Amino acid sequence: MLRMRNHKLLGGLVWLGVVLGLAVAARAQQPVMSTITAEELKTKMANNEQVTVIDVRSSEGFANSGTTVKGSIHYKLRKLKSRLNFAPLKDLPRNREIVTYCACPKDESSIAAAQVLQAAGFTRVRVLQGGWHEWLRVKGPIQPRAKS
Repeated sequence: MLRMRNHKLLGGLVWLGVVLGLAVAARAQQPVMSTITAEELKTKMANNEQVTVIDVRSSEGFANSGTTVKGSIHYKLRKLKSRLNFAPLKDLPRNREIVTYCACPKDESSIAAAQVLQAAGFTRVRVLQGGWHEWLRVKGPIQPRAKS
């Protein structure tokens, strides 16, 4: 009886080890995504630091908004990869700081866009924490959006 309990306990521990090992391996494969706060980005902009800001809000979210982050470029997330072959993205130095933002609850589109940019060789890509809503909350500089 004791031997059977030990065997079950050992089996359970082995199973737990496998599950934890897989979880650690999966996490290790995810690229590390750097973030920037809205206040940090505001400071960079106020200091005229070179930073390219990419707006990847949904088409509907972008269309329903009259403004964007000052100086930002809007791209549909699904077209971002192909847009890397055209100006201005194709001409950007790969070490240029780039900040992506969206209006998603957990910055999902910003993260996906940052991953596309990293895969294309950009080395200083960051996600704006809290995205568009946080930018508005901290009263970051905005501009009227370009009319399509």
